[in-house]
Amino acid sequence: MASKHGVVINRPNSVNYSPTLNMDDLMGTWYVTHSTLPLWKNMKDVTISYSPISRDTPGPPLQFDDVVEYRRATQPRTSALSRVAGVDTVLGAATCFKWRGRGLLFIASSRWQLLGHRGADAGAGAGAAAWAVTFFERTLFTPAGLDIYARTPAGLPADLVDEIVGGLRAVGGDVARLAEGLFEVPRSPEDSPSSTL
Repeated sequence: MASKHGVVINRPNSVNYSPTLNMDDLMGTWYVTHSTLPLWKNMKDVTISYSPISRDTPGPPLQFDDVVEYRRATQPRTSALSRVAGVDTVLGAATCFKWRGRGLLFIASSRWQLLGHRGADAGAGAGAAAWAVTFFERTLFTPAGLDIYARTPAGLPADLVDEIVGGLRAVGGDVARLAEGLFEVPRSPEDSPSSTL
């Protein structure tokens, strides 16, 4: 499904994922703006940072570090962030991944995939917002879910979010059902001369 903002949402396990993913577009820090995962209902300032793990052969990374940071909704912006670290491994299709926790979380794992994305240089015009949508399969500890990511703490324009959600609904099935439960993940207000904390 294409739209004014260039939103294309793919079905889970799509073999013809569009647009083609350049792994560099996925690397770096993403701000979780919307989610269906119950864990994020009582959290704020959720970010996910991906960084490639060096490999001996040329080509895109087959594994990359995955660091999730967040704080409880009741904590001030100045409080320390909680952190969960893991490693993602590419599974067959370049948009499907297996996450495994690091340290004490080594026993935890999950599968996730991109359903859509737009990198900052995707030709959508100056100032176009980079975004991504991920779909997480159910695990022993978490239900299946969706996250919407933005590259900046300011999030995404409302009409772009509406188009992403509309694209998720159009996919049908579990994705459409999950899209009905998306909620906004709050961010702490930034310090500014006019802000009152």
